[in-house]
Amino acid sequence: MSRFKFELRNTPQWQNLEKSYKEVRKISLRDLFKDENRFNKFSIREDNLGLTFDYSKNIINSDVFRLLMEFVKAAGVNERARRMFSGEKINWTEKRAVLHTALRNRSGKPVYVDGKNVTTQIDAVLKKMEKFSDDLRSEKWRGATGKKITDIVNIGIGGSDLGPKMACEALKYYAHGLSVYFVSNIDGADICEVLKKLNRETTLFIIASKTFTTIETITNALTAREWITGRLGKDAVAKHFVALSTNAGKVKEFGIREDNMFEFWDFVGGRYSLWSAIGLPIVCYIGFDKFVEFLEGAYYVDLHFLNTPYEKNIPVIMAALGFWYNNFFGASTHAVLPYSQYLCRFPAYLQQGDMESNGKTIDFEGNKVDYETGPVIWGEPGTNGQHSFYQLIHQGTKFIPCDFIGFIKPLEEVGDHHEKLMANYFAQSEALAFGLTEDEVIKNLEKTGVSPADIELLSPHKTFEGNRPTNSILIDKLTPRTLGALVALYEHKIFTQGIMWRVNSFDQWGVELGKALANVILPELKGEKTCDKHDSSTRSLIEIFKSGRKE
Repeated sequence: MSRFKFELRNTPQWQNLEKSYKEVRKISLRDLFKDENRFNKFSIREDNLGLTFDYSKNIINSDVFRLLMEFVKAAGVNERARRMFSGEKINWTEKRAVLHTALRNRSGKPVYVDGKNVTTQIDAVLKKMEKFSDDLRSEKWRGATGKKITDIVNIGIGGSDLGPKMACEALKYYAHGLSVYFVSNIDGADICEVLKKLNRETTLFIIASKTFTTIETITNALTAREWITGRLGKDAVAKHFVALSTNAGKVKEFGIREDNMFEFWDFVGGRYSLWSAIGLPIVCYIGFDKFVEFLEGAYYVDLHFLNTPYEKNIPVIMAALGFWYNNFFGASTHAVLPYSQYLCRFPAYLQQGDMESNGKTIDFEGNKVDYETGPVIWGEPGTNGQHSFYQLIHQGTKFIPCDFIGFIKPLEEVGDHHEKLMANYFAQSEALAFGLTEDEVIKNLEKTGVSPADIELLSPHKTFEGNRPTNSILIDKLTPRTLGALVALYEHKIFTQGIMWRVNSFDQWGVELGKALANVILPELKGEKTCDKHDSSTRSLIEIFKSGRKE
């Protein structure tokens, strides 16, 4: 099939950036910071969010920044964003609208998909979530034996697990009354270890699956049902299970009453779904009012993204800088480093959000790209990473841009813990930017009385090249509202980069092939003859597995 080929790398915007890269790559951040006004030029303060975004420690000057903004404009990000917010089916491979933004729309204005106002449906589900969580938290909803529910287990996978798990961990300071657990892995150890901690009479399961056919989720759900009914009887399912799904038939067949099913829609992708009924565990954990604050923080960022000029638009700038390093400096990874234990699951959440969205090789026209798209996203919280992988970031051969996320006010005031934590937050981005020259190393060693021979030995190893770029996101305090804003900032960054790379950020066909092959192999593991069509490696490994299971 013959397709039109858009030569992105031949556009004037790309060519101009390429020329600038050849000049700017020779400049050091030490030189750039001779400009005493640099921080003021390359930082943004959002008082309504209590957030400062500092991107001054990036290898850019005013000309590069201008060219990056010109690239974003030429890509048509604003026009495509407005199409997304208005309900157009911008996910063209699946013929779906993309409306996670409608889930947190606090304006009351209608949004239409196929002529229907979806905000009416969204509001109805939110009210149902509010009533359910209120009943649960007030002990009006009780288990089959009349005991109050004390523990919730969310059973889902992918976006039905990572989002609510991250948010519940991040907002646990605001939780009271209920404990929440998450089961996602089909490995039986996952659910068994959770069930060991629980009492059947006081446990509620939330089964999160749009189709109610996801193999990992339904396998774990069936195990949970057996655990409940084996002691409490079949009728107990109605009081100990609710569903987040659209498949009423399958939900009813499982034993869950249809009025205990919470709906979400095809216009909500899994990795963007924590704002929907998938967020029910969050609502039950922190209360509906706090969940609304979470939505409001994201909504404010939606307005910021849509209406702020690119030059002051935080997610657009984050996207443009990531594009700059990915496509011109050869940075294949990007580290997200939250200096908050509450955000320990945030990098894992972003892995799906970013890598499932922009890990693509096919462009708008259906052609294979000839440039890099989405990077590998990874990270760990706080000083843990400093005692693990920061060595590679500082002195390794890989070029790894980093985002540092920190908070001015801690939720827990314990001695001087927070000052020590944040001293590291500030020190690391400074060290990555400016490093330590060999002359500085030698002078420091001489001051401490190290011998000339040891100075010669040690100085190369103690030298830091620096010039490692970072963004610093400094937030006044971690609240439901600021968490919602932080998540939305990254969502819109991912969207913007997808447009810049000309890929569909909202499908995920790469997830499907392995799942399909697993369904072929499963009967073989249960006793059927191994298929001759497998390659010799897969066929042999299956036979070894089957032989081992017989022993």
